[in-house]
Amino acid sequence: MNLSTLDITVVVLYAIGIFGLAQWVSREKAGHAKNTSDYFLASKNLPWWAIGASLIAANISAEQIVGMSGSGYAIGLAIASYEWMAALTLLIVGKFFLPIFLKNEIYTMPQFLERRYGKNIRTLMAVFWLALYVFVNLTSIIWLGSIAVTKVAGVDQTLALVILGVFALLYQLKGGLKAVALTDIVQVTLLVLGGLVVAYLTLGKIGGDAGVIGGWNKLTTSLPDHFNMILDKSDPHYMDLPGLSVLIGGMWIANLSYWGFNQYIIQRALAAKSLGEAQKGVLFAAFLKLLMPLIIVLPGIAAVLLAPDLPKPDEAYPTMMRLLPTGLLGLVFAALVAAIIASTASKINSIATIFTLDLYAKFRRVPTQAEDAHGRAANESAAGHQDEERHLVMVGRITAVVAIIIAIIAAKPLVGASEQAFQFIQEFTGFFTPGITVIFLAGLFWKRANEAGAIAAAVASVVLSYLMKVMAPTVPFMDRMGIVFLISLALCVVVSLATPQRPGTDTIDTGSVRYGTRTGFNIGAVGIILILIALYATWW
Repeated sequence: MNLSTLDITVVVLYAIGIFGLAQWVSREKAGHAKNTSDYFLASKNLPWWAIGASLIAANISAEQIVGMSGSGYAIGLAIASYEWMAALTLLIVGKFFLPIFLKNEIYTMPQFLERRYGKNIRTLMAVFWLALYVFVNLTSIIWLGSIAVTKVAGVDQTLALVILGVFALLYQLKGGLKAVALTDIVQVTLLVLGGLVVAYLTLGKIGGDAGVIGGWNKLTTSLPDHFNMILDKSDPHYMDLPGLSVLIGGMWIANLSYWGFNQYIIQRALAAKSLGEAQKGVLFAAFLKLLMPLIIVLPGIAAVLLAPDLPKPDEAYPTMMRLLPTGLLGLVFAALVAAIIASTASKINSIATIFTLDLYAKFRRVPTQAEDAHGRAANESAAGHQDEERHLVMVGRITAVVAIIIAIIAAKPLVGASEQAFQFIQEFTGFFTPGITVIFLAGLFWKRANEAGAIAAAVASVVLSYLMKVMAPTVPFMDRMGIVFLISLALCVVVSLATPQRPGTDTIDTGSVRYGTRTGFNIGAVGIILILIALYATWW
């Protein structure tokens, strides 16, 4: 399928417009060169709507749109638990995690680890996150994005890989996080509207003369097995989504790690102008997460009836886009590209942030504007410091270029062979997420936890996950995450109690943190919980 001239025009106009907007919102003030706070944390001045939209734009990319739609084709509505349970997780992050992070002026997750535990674990986890972001997340985003571009536009997939990667790089290269976050409201609006159009047209196609409502009724009655939220052991996809574990088991480990302790995601909230703005932002994102299955999963389920012989489930969403008329196809295709570009740009910026601030700057032993909240290193009259800040921003930009080149080269051999890329990503990251969740939860809420216990938990998570995968392959990976989490937590406690707490290593203030939230946040949280209860009660 190839795009018409009108469709191509729409896509090109969108690309020019969003690129221009990104450069405009991130323009420098006269006489003020970007420092590390400006480039990596958007000057710590993001409003709630930018935070919420950017959280979703960073999260919803090809791995969700293409990958999760493919899982909807293969598994059904049960895959929506990743979205709906994420909404509940965001409420926990907003109420319990952000107050500590923002009170202590945290700018990266490895920085938190150093201030809480010590330097060794900061370096260890910074290297781990860089490897994960480059070789798993970034490669997955651009690979699945290239599938969509190739399927819809008829472009060679290698060329599509390069175009997506280079555009996302240029999009954020000058402005950093501010360029990404302040344009994401446009990206998310286009994504939501485009996704709703695809869902509407697919249901209309199935319903025929009976319309969208008739299409929905036919879809639910024709594919009843695709509308079970909680799978039982007889279901062939139980290994992917093992029953109640999605509500009370291992999915919590994955969600807390992803939404609470993942630099790629939490960086938006850390750049908020205030705690209240950050909490409103995550609440906004939580409401958007409730809507995502309609946009992402439903077209994949519909493809079972409309395109039952697809060679791969991950082709479901691009195939459903063929239903769109000329012009509208270009707009929805632009929405898909918007999601890919926004997520890729966000990932690139997080990679640059961690490498520059957590490894390179620490190696040079130079305090940065982003790190020194009290301004001791931020004397604008100190020419040497200004030069150092400019140097670090340049290092971040070079890191971004190197990261996208590596991802483009590695995408096909690492991700291309996977049948369901979304499930591949979840299982691979599941080796590490139990340990990450233990380290941060203990660091936030148990003062006796120390660096030895944290490192023991991190190492145990990887080793135990690998051993269980090899020796107990019949255990679903989500259950494996839960088991490994409990063992790693116990090991963290035992090792922490058995080893001394080094004086002066813990500089995180939790005693003066207040967890009270505003009335608006509380009302919104109750609304989200009631909606989730209704959804699971309906599709149990």
